[in-house]
Amino acid sequence: MESHEVLRRAFSKTSPKAVAADLGISLSLVYKWAEKQSEDGSGSRNPLDRLLKIIELSGDLGVIEWLCQQTGGYFVRNPKSSCEKGYQVLPATNEIISQFSALLQQISAAALDHSINAKEAKEIRECWDKLKSYAEGFVRCCEEGDYDQMLHIPKPSEGPARYPVTK
Repeated sequence: MESHEVLRRAFSKTSPKAVAADLGISLSLVYKWAEKQSEDGSGSRNPLDRLLKIIELSGDLGVIEWLCQQTGGYFVRNPKSSCEKGYQVLPATNEIISQFSALLQQISAAALDHSINAKEAKEIRECWDKLKSYAEGFVRCCEEGDYDQMLHIPKPSEGPARYPVTK
C-alpha cells in the first residue's frame, strides 16, 4: 500500500477538516496528502513520505521505534528473505511450533511464582521477537512461490507423510 492510500484510509476514519484544524494547515493540503503524487502537480509530499526520507537519510530507526511506542506497539524488523526454491514447508512449520512452544515454556517458568520480574520479561520479549521474525520469514517464503508446497502436505486425517526421508 502506498503512503497516500494509508493516509486516505486514516482520513476516512476522521474528518479531514478536523485534521487540518488540529495541525494548523489548510484543508486542501490534507486532501493533497491523500492523492498520489504526479508530475502534473496533484498530490503533495505527505508526512509519511517525509518521515521515510528522514529514516533513509539518517539510517536511524528511532523514528519508527518512537512511533510504535507512542501507539502502544513495538517495532520488530522483518528478516531479509532467505527463501530458496525447494523450501521445506513441513520442517519450517515444525520450527514455528517448536519456537512457540519455547515461548510458552519461558512464560510458564517465569510465572511459576505468580509474578514476572524485569529479567524474565526481557527474556520473554526476546523469545517472542525471534518467533515473530521466524514466522515472518516463513510467510515471505510462501509469498515468494513456495506456498504450493503446502498443497502436498497430507491432512492429519490422511495419516503420516509418505515422503522419502532425506539426510
